[in-house]
Amino acid sequence: MGRSLKRWFPVFVLPLSLAFLIAFVIPFLFGIYLSFTRFTTVGDASFVGLSNYVTALTKDENFLRALWFTVKFTVVSVISVNVIAFLFALILTRGIRGTNLFRTVFFMPNLIGGIVLGYIWQLIINGVLLRFGVDITYDATYGFWGLVVLMNWQMIGYMMIIYIAGLQNIPPEMQEVAAIDGAGPLQILRHVTLPLVSSSITICTFLTLTNSFKLFDQNYALTGGAPGRESSMLALDIFDTFYGAVGSEGVGQAKAVLFFLIVAAIALVQLRISRKREVDV
Repeated sequence: MGRSLKRWFPVFVLPLSLAFLIAFVIPFLFGIYLSFTRFTTVGDASFVGLSNYVTALTKDENFLRALWFTVKFTVVSVISVNVIAFLFALILTRGIRGTNLFRTVFFMPNLIGGIVLGYIWQLIINGVLLRFGVDITYDATYGFWGLVVLMNWQMIGYMMIIYIAGLQNIPPEMQEVAAIDGAGPLQILRHVTLPLVSSSITICTFLTLTNSFKLFDQNYALTGGAPGRESSMLALDIFDTFYGAVGSEGVGQAKAVLFFLIVAAIALVQLRISRKREVDV
């Protein structure tokens, strides 16, 4: 049986490998090449070396500003989404009535598209701010907190479901033993519950981290980067650079490569730290 599987394994893997090569690897490598060129179409690309990267990092203040805006938003979103989602999960695993209804209601926002969410929350937030004679594009601070609220509203229910699954896998006996030994609720939470849901924490942190950092649809619909691209996150800044003016495509492509490297590095570091914590537990 084992020899038969080894013999036919390449045959079954070949279609998927070809699809991955054609749909991802080749376009990705070609995109890296284009980041070292000046082009308006892929057919007229001319090699310019590191010029696009130098422009993106030293001459284009929008990129670094968008990077800092994205980092602040990601930190706030990751902490707030995971803390609130975990608290909701704790409450909804206490056996209260209507738990299934609450789970469904909290999860539903995650099913709505980002563009739709952005325009919905733009209407809601502007309806509040217009009482003070401003709107969400008046100041980048409004756009920042508007995105945080939107992200929390969309992601909390999804993360909550993952935390609930982790909490339900904890043997009740372990918490009962800890209580008999004199541990209080906070001690049980810190020394029993949190270590046993570390895998759920890893998954939720990874998902919220990557989704926050590469946010585009909601940012585009909610503020469009206004005022003056001050509320642009990295993905929107890349979009504006690439399609903003003829001749800036190479710089936009260089930003996209830098964006990929930043997200990949952050995700790998986060997974490494989280996995190490799981092993130590």
